[in-house]
This record gives sequence, structure tokens and C-alpha cells, in this order.
Amino acid sequence: MSKITASAPVVLVRNIHAAAEYYADKLGFGDQTFYGNPHNFCIARRDGFTVMLALAHESDIKPYWQIVRGTWNMYFWVDDAAALYAEFQANGAIIDYGLSVKPYGVKEFGVRDLDGHDIGIGELLP
Repeated sequence: MSKITASAPVVLVRNIHAAAEYYADKLGFGDQTFYGNPHNFCIARRDGFTVMLALAHESDIKPYWQIVRGTWNMYFWVDDAAALYAEFQANGAIIDYGLSVKPYGVKEFGVRDLDGHDIGIGELLP
């Protein structure tokens, strides 16, 4: 039986280069490959995880939280949420909500990209 070995969220962006720069400089997804001429797609990687950025018209971009309150476009589990929170703050990432322990047993915070997509970051607590 075949098994799934990885996944990659895809988000729509209005400016492929500005989005890629933000994901690299602010969120650490610096291993990037661009596609199209002119560029209209980017695969960005960090720590073995991938985010795909696809160019779209601004009117077509609607972050999930605008449809369902409190919903992320992507969520990453991490081994040290506090350290990543400090890194993202130091890098000037857009902090959506600060680091706190949630009732569901996760130390969590959220960031937002340039197109308003929410990214949840969580560390499972023992």
C-alpha cells in the first residue's frame, strides 16, 4: 500500500516576489524555486516543509478567516513554539496573535502573510 510522504499548503498571492521575500525573510522559508515566465509560482521550503505560492488576482484572494472566523490557511506543529515566536518577532513577521497556552493543550501563536493568510504555529504540551 502506498503512503503519503509529505504535504504542501498552497496559498494565493497578489505579488509572487513580495510574498516569496516575506516567506523567506520573515518566516525562514528561504529555499525557493520560481516557475513561469514571468514568475507565477514559487515553492518555498524550511526544515523539510513546503509552502507553495501561486500568483492570483487580488479579487480572487480570500483568507480562510474571512470565511470562517478563527480558521487558518495553514498550521505547523513545532518542537519549540516560544523560540519560533521570538524568531518571527525579531524578523518582523506580522503577528496575528501572541504566544499562549490554549485550552486544547497547545502552546500556540499565529502570524499572517502579506495577503492576509493566517498561519498557526503550535507545540503540543505533555
